[in-house]
Amino acid sequence: MQISQLREHLARHGGKPAHIQRVLRAWLQARALTDGPQRAEDVLPRALRECLPALDEALAALARVRSEHPGADGSSRLLVALGDGQTVESVLLPRDGLCVSTQVGCAVGCTFCMTGRDGLLRQVGSAEILAQVVLARARRPVKKVVFMGMGEPAHNLDNVMEAIELLGTLGNIGHKNLVFSTVGHIRAFERLATGPVKPALALSLHTTDAALRERLLPRAPRIAPDELVARAEAYARATGYPVQYQWTLLEGINDGEAELEAIVRLLAGKYGVLNMIPYNANEGLPFRRPSWESARAIALRLSRAGVLTKLRDSAGQDVDGGCGQLRAREKDRFDAATAREQRLHWLARAEEAGRP
Repeated sequence: MQISQLREHLARHGGKPAHIQRVLRAWLQARALTDGPQRAEDVLPRALRECLPALDEALAALARVRSEHPGADGSSRLLVALGDGQTVESVLLPRDGLCVSTQVGCAVGCTFCMTGRDGLLRQVGSAEILAQVVLARARRPVKKVVFMGMGEPAHNLDNVMEAIELLGTLGNIGHKNLVFSTVGHIRAFERLATGPVKPALALSLHTTDAALRERLLPRAPRIAPDELVARAEAYARATGYPVQYQWTLLEGINDGEAELEAIVRLLAGKYGVLNMIPYNANEGLPFRRPSWESARAIALRLSRAGVLTKLRDSAGQDVDGGCGQLRAREKDRFDAATAREQRLHWLARAEEAGRP
């Protein structure tokens, strides 16, 4: 479901713009329409009130929590089932934050990420993106939403921008607390500055070496890291929100001396912060997570050289919940169960065929 479809549905049942805004505001803030000084029956048309129970069921079916995995750091990873049975991941973050997914799968194919293992399966609709926020708000306050879960938001730009606009208005979330994460697409840089709600920008950089970046992010746009940084810097200066440069720290790959010197040349003095996240190990992938002591020394060195660097840990380390891992594990279990069922079926058929 798209938000445009939801608006059309409410309008067909007598909803005027003010009525539709009231219904959407209550849904996005995970509160009842009866909250506040005016009751729904006093301000909404009868036909609209009568359709609300069915609408509540339809909205609840957009996204349901299939499993929840609390972490020792105060985070909680949610495996969320969408209406068609596909699953995505959301992460309740410490300090009232939430990470949401924008695609089922991903087409970028980052070699260190489980999400892109099966490629892009489908886009997540604007209402499905917002439903992840509603699910989270039913559990705890949400004052910041980062679009850093499964998928590349720039590949689903219309739906993501519609969700951002509603969260920044009816959802009552500060614009600087809506964070659009991308590997870097020209259309994203062009589009972000044009909407009524301008989110903060997170740029997944991961290396300053263009050739290495092509290997790590094989289907990302072929834009040189220095051009990406220049475009991000221009957006940051225009909005007043510092860029969040994302750097997954891979031992022996993007943590060497030459790379660190290049980071200083590229980012020193820029209006941004480098979020350095030690790799969340994934079984079957050939990358290693550096020691925390090594990562901390790198972050300190960069900060002293003029690059504001924050060392962060991927939420849910203790539950093996790196982005895409929960969904991948469930898919592997489903595939294994399906294979067992098929094997038993054919064994039974073979046994029947052998009987006189």
